[in-house]
Amino acid sequence: MWLYADIKTLGDIPRLYAKTQPTKTALVDGTGSLSFAALDARSNRVAHLIARLGIAPRSNIGFLGKNSSLYFQLLFGINKAGSTMTPLNWRLAAPELSSVIADAQSPLIFVDREFAATARAVQASCPQAFGIVEIDPTGESGLAGEFEVALAAVADSDPAIAVDPAQTALLIYTSGTTGKPKGVQLSHGGFHHMRLCEHLEPALQWQPDDVMMMVMPNFHLVGSGLSIQSLYNGSTLSILPALDPGQLLKLIARDRPSIVALVPTAIQMLLDHPDAKTTDFSSLRLVMYAGSPISSRLLQRALVEMKCHFMQFYGATESSGAITLLRPEQHVLEDEAKLKACGTPLPLIDVKLMDPNGHEVPDGAVGELWVRSPSLFTGYWNQPDATATVLINGWYRTGDAGRRDADGLLYLVDRVKDMIVTGGENVYSAEVEQVLAKHPAVRMCAVIGLPDEKWGERVVALVLPTDAAPPTGDEIISHCRQHIAGYKVPKEVRFVDAFPMTATGKVLKRVVRDELAAAARA
Repeated sequence: MWLYADIKTLGDIPRLYAKTQPTKTALVDGTGSLSFAALDARSNRVAHLIARLGIAPRSNIGFLGKNSSLYFQLLFGINKAGSTMTPLNWRLAAPELSSVIADAQSPLIFVDREFAATARAVQASCPQAFGIVEIDPTGESGLAGEFEVALAAVADSDPAIAVDPAQTALLIYTSGTTGKPKGVQLSHGGFHHMRLCEHLEPALQWQPDDVMMMVMPNFHLVGSGLSIQSLYNGSTLSILPALDPGQLLKLIARDRPSIVALVPTAIQMLLDHPDAKTTDFSSLRLVMYAGSPISSRLLQRALVEMKCHFMQFYGATESSGAITLLRPEQHVLEDEAKLKACGTPLPLIDVKLMDPNGHEVPDGAVGELWVRSPSLFTGYWNQPDATATVLINGWYRTGDAGRRDADGLLYLVDRVKDMIVTGGENVYSAEVEQVLAKHPAVRMCAVIGLPDEKWGERVVALVLPTDAAPPTGDEIISHCRQHIAGYKVPKEVRFVDAFPMTATGKVLKRVVRDELAAAARA
């Protein structure tokens, strides 16, 4: 449904349901449940606490922690305070976090106790001065009490701060092709219009008793965006701190979700878990998946064992939500080729395929996907040049290459940005290459993704060593672990004597990928 008259900003979500269904459960996590009325009151307190701490409206306030009920209390409270929630990737190394916090100019970070030591280390070296409020979503330490005391000292009345729908509600960071982090500004108005696109889409109709399970991390739009969609529709959100197949199966049994969003790798891990054979999946009516297509073998197994509908969505952080859907009725096991499609656009969303000269390509030909949508991001924080590069006359250049078949289905065929998707996480090769290049024994390098049964793709580093004593693969991996998140670290290092190069001196990664893929098949 599109609640255009009642919900103009994210803070209006708990406001509305505190009036219309106050006792209904909004959030469930390991600490218990929270009604919509309680969510509204607690988010009000958060807004007042932020004001008491002297944080000015329109600030980018960080959150460093796993999924929890507290995350949403803070999200709505920050928005009610007229500021922006900036969820931070807890998997990043301290130097990476420092770079993001400095770019966002965050004056305040709410930090999960689990990551408090990392946050303190970043605070000591970050060029951006920021305060830390430690929280404990598990409720197992005195920190939870300290935070509760702080909240109890402020009012639970509505702060009544005027929030312009054009303001940024969520600032989500995604690594750029150059390795420099980019803050994607998602406005209240963008979310408002994303809900309109979904309202007009028959495959995305919500039911009054829906329970959605949040599994993907809050610093991904798949995690936060779909959870916001659920709460917007007045549904209950069951929250898993992080992907853990065994715990996920237990929550399915406990909370009886009707909708869950996963990446295909997670679906595989879930079904491979020994407890899956005794888990009752009958509450599920829809599994939404993203990050990569699903194989016909995995889909067939999932349909048999989970007995529900499956729907793929393709989107970008910059689109505030899904761009295309491969709807349940389009999942035809007998046509494996079409299972590789990412579907067709949602209502009000336009997609065109463009050649490098800015001309549309015909069906069957490969071009870059350009998207026009009422929900597009407003720009990259403090990066006007990067924004101007991808926003052209109302169209967003995704950087993804694809084609359209005669039936109108879209297929992604390559990544213009050389992005690797491993276990649902996005890894940009240039970012890893920058770290590899810092090793004194590396003369030249290239990073690619190769197919992997478990992860979808695995990060592979190809290294041309210097004339000095060559490093070992373990040394290269250890070097990377000191500078970047674990999921970005190459799972495999291969040493080469030379690289295929373009006339301008660039590594021909497509040739490298094709050669390695051919060798693997031989």
